[in-house]
Amino acid sequence: MRPKVGVQLHPQHCSIDDLRTAWREADAMGVDTIWTWDHFYPLYGEPDGAHFEGWSLLAAMACDTSSARFGAMVTCNSYRNPELLADMARTVDHLSGGRLILGVGAGWFERDYDEYGYPFGTAIERLRALEAALPRIEARLARLTPPPIQDPLPILIGGGGEKVTLRLVAEHAQIWNGFGPPEDYARKNVILTQWCERVGRDPAEVERSVLIEPDEVGRLDAYLEAGAQHLIVMLGTDGGRPFDLSQVRALLDTRG
Repeated sequence: MRPKVGVQLHPQHCSIDDLRTAWREADAMGVDTIWTWDHFYPLYGEPDGAHFEGWSLLAAMACDTSSARFGAMVTCNSYRNPELLADMARTVDHLSGGRLILGVGAGWFERDYDEYGYPFGTAIERLRALEAALPRIEARLARLTPPPIQDPLPILIGGGGEKVTLRLVAEHAQIWNGFGPPEDYARKNVILTQWCERVGRDPAEVERSVLIEPDEVGRLDAYLEAGAQHLIVMLGTDGGRPFDLSQVRALLDTRG
């Protein structure tokens, strides 16, 4: 099976025009997916630099692109009521003609929580909250009128926690996203397969994606051997220059 190729555009240290130019170019190049993230402050570089909110960007991306699927890698479960998130996702799915992927995770960036008044708690508390939220999201998606265009609206869960997160992937997600290096990804991939078998899910029903740095594009074969089916290149801006999609294009060319 030919691997999928995606790009994650970091919405920091850039302008709205930079982002819109980049996701339009990526869509025209033929990427399978385009992603942003769900934070309120930069994750690297100048901590108080320019930054934009993720779900507002997804609504714009829905209208600016025509082919690629897209989403937040990943939405922080703590920031929105689960029913509201489901409604937002349904609406953006309609804006895009049925191309949204609902990426979600437990959350981890403490500054976001502190600055915006969300209780940070502990990692296990945030995971328990995600576990409680997922059935609520699924139930609300089933009750909305009109429903999402996609049936089901695909859910991606990001993270590599072996006891809880990967179990939640097996129980709820159509896509799992993890990180490298390939040997770590391969181990997590095996554990996810085991969780699928334990909960009675066909492991083949869960697509396996991985976020990679631009300089890892040459490791395509290693990631494929580790079980990845979908490689997503993480891109930021460098010194005020526009997003450089050359490594994404190289990955597209390599995969054929």
